[in-house]
Amino acid sequence: MTAKLLRTKILPHMVLILFSIFFLFPFVWLVFTSLKTSNEIFAMPPRILPEAFHFENYRAALETVPFPRYMLNTLVICVICIVGQLFAAPLVAYSISRIPWVGSKIIFAIVLATMILPFQVQLIPQYIIFAKLGWVNTILPLTIGAFFGAPFYIFLLRQFLLGVPKELSEAAKIDGASEFRIYRQIILPTLKPALATVALFTFVGSYTDFMGPLIYLNDAAKWTITVGLQGFQQDHGAQWEQLMAASTIMAIPMILLYFFGQKYFMQSGSAFTGFK
Repeated sequence: MTAKLLRTKILPHMVLILFSIFFLFPFVWLVFTSLKTSNEIFAMPPRILPEAFHFENYRAALETVPFPRYMLNTLVICVICIVGQLFAAPLVAYSISRIPWVGSKIIFAIVLATMILPFQVQLIPQYIIFAKLGWVNTILPLTIGAFFGAPFYIFLLRQFLLGVPKELSEAAKIDGASEFRIYRQIILPTLKPALATVALFTFVGSYTDFMGPLIYLNDAAKWTITVGLQGFQQDHGAQWEQLMAASTIMAIPMILLYFFGQKYFMQSGSAFTGFK
């Protein structure tokens, strides 16, 4: 009994704990480095814990660069992108997977094919289009695409919908429910775990996006947190303690979002069927 407990419980948990420590170490190092002085950062041999916690590094970083403004710009873009993806991706996935119409398989194949195209291939044509529309130096190039649905999210939701029994929709149709009512009252509640995953991925993608804001946002007052952090590094590269403090602030929203949304994230990967 003891050997079985060791093999099935203790050893797997020990391995998971070791891997957790391994993956958490960079973030722990980042946090403690943000609380050190410049001399302590480059001290040899290196030390993890500072001699004293210098929380003034955070205040200095926030005063040097308008990170609250950058954070607000970033959150506005993230919220708009999340709303756009949650509006468009489920609709497209539902129409492809649940409504029979001529050419749906071809359209789905084209949607999947667009996932193969590298971002660099689309960069110049997209910039020319947005420049002619007069959208450069606005958040429109960074948000408008979300309202057409990302191919990966469409694929994710379609695969999730394939596991939902069609008998639910057919029973609703027999009762006289329209297609939109079925989608709103039956499909969307069933999709909650997958939609939470889409929202999480969209937030992380928009929050950490560097290339898009760098290309389209010329005004420093409209910068996102990633571009602002790069600007801080260029102007104050020697102040590593403040740079680490700003990086820690940037990481906190993603950690909190994953912490509160991990339940739905795990659920979306399991085999849900719509039955209780």
